[in-house]
Amino acid sequence: MTAIPPALESHLAGEVTTHCFCWIIRRKDSVIHGFTDHDRSLLVSGVACEPQTGLSASEATNSLGLGVDSAEIEGALSSASITDSDIERGAFDAAIVETWLVNWASPDQLTLLRSARIGAITRSGGKFVAETKSSAVDLDKVSGRRITRLCDAQLGDNRCGHAGGAQTGMAVTIISDREIVVSGHQPPNADWFDNGTLTWTSGANAGRANVVLNHAPFGNAIRLSLRDAQIPDVKAGDQFSLLPGCDKSFAQCQAKFANSVNFRGFPHLPGNDAAYNYADGKGNFDGKPLVP
Repeated sequence: MTAIPPALESHLAGEVTTHCFCWIIRRKDSVIHGFTDHDRSLLVSGVACEPQTGLSASEATNSLGLGVDSAEIEGALSSASITDSDIERGAFDAAIVETWLVNWASPDQLTLLRSARIGAITRSGGKFVAETKSSAVDLDKVSGRRITRLCDAQLGDNRCGHAGGAQTGMAVTIISDREIVVSGHQPPNADWFDNGTLTWTSGANAGRANVVLNHAPFGNAIRLSLRDAQIPDVKAGDQFSLLPGCDKSFAQCQAKFANSVNFRGFPHLPGNDAAYNYADGKGNFDGKPLVP
């Protein structure tokens, strides 16, 4: 239940009201944007909210229980503070959106209606639609260890125990928004960087990570094909760090990284095919491990 300050509650109970809605977007990189559907700027919770008539929100509901509440914010890319490039590079991913009810005639009369997190963002022409989800979405995240055949550690972290073998490199040629030619890498074999993680360390995309689909020789350099969303504003000379790919399997952990002693999965765990099979003498039911 939303707690409304007495002054604002008294105002809303009157015959004539002067209220509006304000949205404050707090990005993960500490950048804050403020907008309002009023026709002039308002200072809300210490944030200057600029008038944006093209910004609107769908109906939002707050429900009891563990269900994830969702809503949408729709607007035009008419504000100088929100650019198409920022949306493309993921600057607004997982940003916090606060929805405020404000008495524009007396901005100190305000109440926070909802705080949510931006999920998927879709764009069409000069318009964007951002889906927002309540904090209950965190309950869908996996916490703790999982009993699976595959490893649940990340290559190079403390649980993995392997150094990772990251190599630094630099973009040389931009073929497309998903293919680049890079230098500074020496892959030991043809699939070394497949499913690897590329993290940009300089340029407009610094801090952003992409997954490498595959790589191939390209003259004296190599060409990387990226699996994730397109990379905006990549320029020759941008630097990055590239981890080799790991498919989380016991076989690759043993053969590619010689790190089977630190494998964090359960490779001997029988699957449904073994658990529900008949002991007819044809299957492997002698108690030996399924994975050597």
